[in-house]
Amino acid sequence: MRRWLALLVAATTSLVLIALLVPMALLIRAVAENGAMSRATAAAESVAVAVGAPDLPLTVEQVSRPVTVFLPDGTTVGSPARRSDAVRLAATGRSVTAAAPGGREVLVSAQSPGGTAVIRVFVPDDELGRGVREAWLALLLIGLGLVVLGIVLADRLALAVTRPVDGLAGVSHRLAGGDLTARAEPGGPPEVRSVALALNHLAGRIDELLAAERESVADLSHRLRTPLTGLRLDAESLRDPEEAARVQARVDALERAVSAVITEARRRTAGRESCDAAAVVGERVRFWSVLAEDQGREVTVTLPDGPLPVAVGAEELAACVDALLGNVFAHTPEGVAMSVRLRPHPPGALLTVEDTGPGFEPALLERGTSGAGSTGLGLDIARRTAESTGGGLTVATGDRGGARVELLLGAP
Repeated sequence: MRRWLALLVAATTSLVLIALLVPMALLIRAVAENGAMSRATAAAESVAVAVGAPDLPLTVEQVSRPVTVFLPDGTTVGSPARRSDAVRLAATGRSVTAAAPGGREVLVSAQSPGGTAVIRVFVPDDELGRGVREAWLALLLIGLGLVVLGIVLADRLALAVTRPVDGLAGVSHRLAGGDLTARAEPGGPPEVRSVALALNHLAGRIDELLAAERESVADLSHRLRTPLTGLRLDAESLRDPEEAARVQARVDALERAVSAVITEARRRTAGRESCDAAAVVGERVRFWSVLAEDQGREVTVTLPDGPLPVAVGAEELAACVDALLGNVFAHTPEGVAMSVRLRPHPPGALLTVEDTGPGFEPALLERGTSGAGSTGLGLDIARRTAESTGGGLTVATGDRGGARVELLLGAP
């Protein structure tokens, strides 16, 4: 936009200057020619006064320009010149000016005792255009200066418009990225300020709607807990222990699914949080280590010495780690070793979970893909958690042939 405004102002200014400076340049040339001709006419008239006087040759010599006097008897005084048609016309008593090779000639008739004499004063082209080129150059420089000044002023004006617009674009990108605290600074022309105020109003309205959604999620959690509690009581009242355990397991699975849905909805509507990844990963590994010990699994843990902040809440990261470790227990035989490594990595931290089992297909990354009877949502939850921080998730074959999952988390 700045470039287009600059080009528009340059074109407009150039047209205006051409319309103004071209007539001015022609006027300067006409003034210079008229001045030279006026001076030549004055010199011819000063000589015409001395026609018929004995000191005519002395008067002609005193004139500081080529002067020729054609006397009625056919003789000439002063600079030699041919008797042209214009001279013969002036001999009839008319004062004229005519073009001549290399300039112009001024012819003034004067009466003498023997008839009509003609005084010729030659004006060279250099005198006719004296000072014209310099004046034209000055006009050209002034025109170029005005064009440059117009472009600079247009660029400043365009910057005053584009800078607020760029700010609006930045705020819209931040809102699209989930930063609901982003607000535009009203500035620039009234129209741009109106757009900034409208964008701020829209952001505030989105925040209000998300707050209402959080309230709805909280209400939903209470509504769902009541029937789940009833199902749990019904399961406990069954007489067959195996049937009771089976129904109880189904109820527990349903409760976990409902809790995951509610947690995910709250995560999307809440503001961005952060936590110490080293503390969360260490705590979840200790939790799963009890089961690993029962199954004879060797667990290797590598954590950084100090805190490692990441742009995700502690509950979300814990659920993500549980999903990754749960996949190992669910898809590998008992006794298969596993390792958990957490280390700093741009843009934040890299969590690697690796096992020595048979591995699994990368197709499990697709939402809803099931393997070994699972729901296929564990890796999807981990992937979305990583992507929400600006990172990502990759699955590959480990160094010992098992599955290796790398979770890249962004810094807060």
